[in-house]
Amino acid sequence: MDKAKMSAGYGNGNRTGNGTLAPPGMSSKPSRLTLSLGHLPEKNDIKAPWPVSPGRINPNNPPWPAYRGYHEYSFAHATMQSRLPTILGKAIDDATRTLNEESLEERVVDLSQCIDRMEDLMKDLSGNAKLRPIVDDGEADVVTWNKEITKFFRGKDFMNAPWLFAEAYKYRRLHECFSASKYWKDYDVFYRQKNDTFSRSSDAVFELAMRFANPHPPPKDIDDPKRYEAERLMFLELTQVCLWGNSTDLSLLINMTEEQIKALQATGEDQLAATEQNILGNDMERVWEVVKANRDKKKDRRIDFVLDNAGFELYCDFIYADFLIQSGLATEVRFHGKRYPWFVSDVTKKDWDWLINNMCYGNLFPHASSAEMQSLRMLAKRWKQYEKGGQWIYEQHPFWCTGYTYWDLHSEAPDLFLHLSQSDLVIFKGDLNHRKLTYDCAAPASTPFEEAIGPMANSAGAPKVVSLRTIKSDVVVGLGLNGDAVAKELDEKEPGWKISGKYAVVLLSEGRPGEPVSFI
Repeated sequence: MDKAKMSAGYGNGNRTGNGTLAPPGMSSKPSRLTLSLGHLPEKNDIKAPWPVSPGRINPNNPPWPAYRGYHEYSFAHATMQSRLPTILGKAIDDATRTLNEESLEERVVDLSQCIDRMEDLMKDLSGNAKLRPIVDDGEADVVTWNKEITKFFRGKDFMNAPWLFAEAYKYRRLHECFSASKYWKDYDVFYRQKNDTFSRSSDAVFELAMRFANPHPPPKDIDDPKRYEAERLMFLELTQVCLWGNSTDLSLLINMTEEQIKALQATGEDQLAATEQNILGNDMERVWEVVKANRDKKKDRRIDFVLDNAGFELYCDFIYADFLIQSGLATEVRFHGKRYPWFVSDVTKKDWDWLINNMCYGNLFPHASSAEMQSLRMLAKRWKQYEKGGQWIYEQHPFWCTGYTYWDLHSEAPDLFLHLSQSDLVIFKGDLNHRKLTYDCAAPASTPFEEAIGPMANSAGAPKVVSLRTIKSDVVVGLGLNGDAVAKELDEKEPGWKISGKYAVVLLSEGRPGEPVSFI
């Protein structure tokens, strides 16, 4: 018999443990075979196909490789290892400060228990614990969170779950520390920080207030070339103001000085001209054409802002939205904020009310001139009228505070997707919203924006979407056909360019507006 066949166990007998053939009928345990592969072709260097086919995409398997905390080369690692524990430590300090100011026993004991839960979270975060389910604290998003954890992240810990989910999970756990209490359900451990940062932004605040306190009259003749060009330039300049207002993100500026914050917030004409060259993917002119076409064609014109940071960035958003209303580029602006404190400085309704009311009645800037304060109050009073008249509307949906990306908005929050589909333009502000739009994964920089945002661009009824994003994390897309080369050159010249806040993108997706939305 052929030796190869014998070694593979062929023949009439059974092979015994010592390699000899056993007589027919004799039973023995089959031996472990060792195959010789010496005559086979060499292994090929086969790379995994990216992007992942749509049917295989899920929160733990994004279209391109996910950034995870154990990736030491990434900003995800710095965030999970250092930034989040530092942020949580400051939150514990804030709650402790409040505890020391309380006198009623029930409230003191209740807050003390909140702090104990925060300490437990710190142990889990620092010890890289497994991601446990969210406690049922009565919030509308508990089922959504626990469904995602159960389906995709069982057994995952803070470091090996995708960074975007792990970071969002940490903030949901932080909310749980208070939502499970009796007296402190709505406590915001970041509230003092948000307010303090705006009060230290006086130079940039009054630079804009003195320019825009007086109403900007809408063009009497939109066909007048001079008026048209003046309005176009103002739109482009204010789009930049709204874009760079994102520079002061409290979750990133942990130890920044007041002078450094002022430098980031500079909004003068020369500063904006200098920073425009740092907009690596720049669709501002296309965005202008969209809003101008809406005004030319439509009676009712709705623009939505998915908000990012409170304080100075929200102030810049208000300046921008004010111009959109006055110029007739929009007749209604809807602002989408968070239902509870999120990613340190994200906007809640409390932040919204605080900003407008303190501008109108407060004394945040004791060294300001009477003219400067008058300009601030003129703005605030006009914005209050927009609220009362229904031209500005604040909204909050549970989906914005989940671990899902916006690729899942169509399936996990169909009511919200349908609502956004009725908008003429949805403006997503800031780095976190951009990460959620693009699935926060390692897509090539040349990837078209519309491809990177998936269902938010290609689902029937998807609205026109623009991302105004100062780049502060690893994901970068939409830089054009030469985007990979641009990114590589920046990697070599400025290794920290993706997290510096020096560069930005303004990216537009045309979507599929007007098509009937379907969830089949």
